[in-house]
Amino acid sequence: MTAHRIEVSLGDRSYPVLVGRGVGSRIDEFVPAGAKRAVVVTDPTIPFTVSTSLPSMVSPVVGGEDHKTLSTIETLCREFARFGLTRSDVVIAVGGGLVTDVAGFAASVWHRGTAVIHVPTTLLGMVDAAIGGKTAVNVPEGKNLVGAFWQPRAVLADLDALDTLPQRELRCGLGEVAKYHFIAGDDLLSVPLDARITRCAEIKARIVEGDERESGQRALLNYGHTLAHALESAGSHDLAHGEAVAIGILFAAELARTLDRIDDARVTLHHRVVRDEYGLATDEQLASAASNEIPTLIDFMRRDKKATDGLTFVLDGSRGLEVVPNVDPVDVQTALESFFARGVGRQIG
Repeated sequence: MTAHRIEVSLGDRSYPVLVGRGVGSRIDEFVPAGAKRAVVVTDPTIPFTVSTSLPSMVSPVVGGEDHKTLSTIETLCREFARFGLTRSDVVIAVGGGLVTDVAGFAASVWHRGTAVIHVPTTLLGMVDAAIGGKTAVNVPEGKNLVGAFWQPRAVLADLDALDTLPQRELRCGLGEVAKYHFIAGDDLLSVPLDARITRCAEIKARIVEGDERESGQRALLNYGHTLAHALESAGSHDLAHGEAVAIGILFAAELARTLDRIDDARVTLHHRVVRDEYGLATDEQLASAASNEIPTLIDFMRRDKKATDGLTFVLDGSRGLEVVPNVDPVDVQTALESFFARGVGRQIG
């Protein structure tokens, strides 16, 4: 299969995203000139490995949000030091979004910036997490509040890795794919998965090019994430990230309708894409989300990194998706109550 190549054009920080089978074997093409060693940061539980001709060591990162912390970054950096990794060398991240996040962040601070190559092994990583240079870890006060922008030298989305991906992980990636239906308005359901991955990567690349540091349009990529991050921060650990995003997308449609930005037909479209086509935001998952206290969720949403002017959401409207600041908390509570009541009602009924 021929690899699709997408350029993320950012001047001297530009890099390619390759999508295709076997592209993980091409790491050495993107290693910096002069690199003498590599550290491969990976989740040891995944059945996908890569190799490089450089002398290397493997630094394992255990999966799960509980390990997306500053202590993990410290552990990685101390392993870099023991191996003798220099600024001229390279970090290779092989795994899902957690791995590329922590490996990218560690690379960004090691010697104030060491090259990193991402090899995402999950659908979520291929369409979103590994592209764009956003790296971060969590603190108890919220998701992804400590991090850095650090663009990779390349992103190698090897579709072979998806062959062994558990079905739940595949569904989690579909949660991120779903948001692209509303960002670009494309009929992504009409193309096979490999073409869908390529198109999502293209959409993200163009948005990143126009707004690398998330001061404007790039915030649209957080569609559905405001509630999703609140659910994760509030302790809904039975929801994986993509599942939480899917719920967040449906809630964003509910809030947009509450604010008279969209009509019932547009809300129905959100449910068709997210629930009917992708099988996400199941009754059980909605019931799990609804078990959280609404004031607690609103408090976490206030801490969202977009919230520079009151409660801030990415919402649908007549002009498409837009960042909407200073949303009245009363409207948010009303929309949450209505959204959760219908979700739990579906489960009971």
